[in-house]
Amino acid sequence: MACEISDEDLIERFPAYAIDHDTKARYRGWLDRVMLVDRCRNCGTWHEPPGPICPLCWSTDTVPTAVGGSGTIHMAIFLHQGPPAEGVDYTTPYPVVVVELDEQAGLRISSTVVGAGNADIVIGRRVRLDWIERGGAPMPVFRLDDADGVRS
Repeated sequence: MACEISDEDLIERFPAYAIDHDTKARYRGWLDRVMLVDRCRNCGTWHEPPGPICPLCWSTDTVPTAVGGSGTIHMAIFLHQGPPAEGVDYTTPYPVVVVELDEQAGLRISSTVVGAGNADIVIGRRVRLDWIERGGAPMPVFRLDDADGVRS
């Protein structure tokens, strides 16, 4: 599953992102279309953003671990303007969401929702991980989970 690519090539594939020792596993996972989030081997706590120390128990034994990719929209905003970006059209407000992943309460990832109208992108709605290509590199996005509908 681990993508074999040099650090230099990884930085070249994701030029708009700050890639360092703590984040490079995340982007290697993206190349394999796997969302990796740091998890402490000592206490089991997931933490985002990635870092070398568990914020709960202070252990340095953290490891990037695949998440299932399902969760609930915790926050949603709609951008009416912003910097030019491939695949982003501000003529219709562009959704940006914070998704709380099912792995742990408070474990949240920011992204967008694709394949849905803005009126359907609401707090409490269940979503699942998907992938799109931007600038020649994979990017994690979410789709509404039609099987679950709105969670109360």
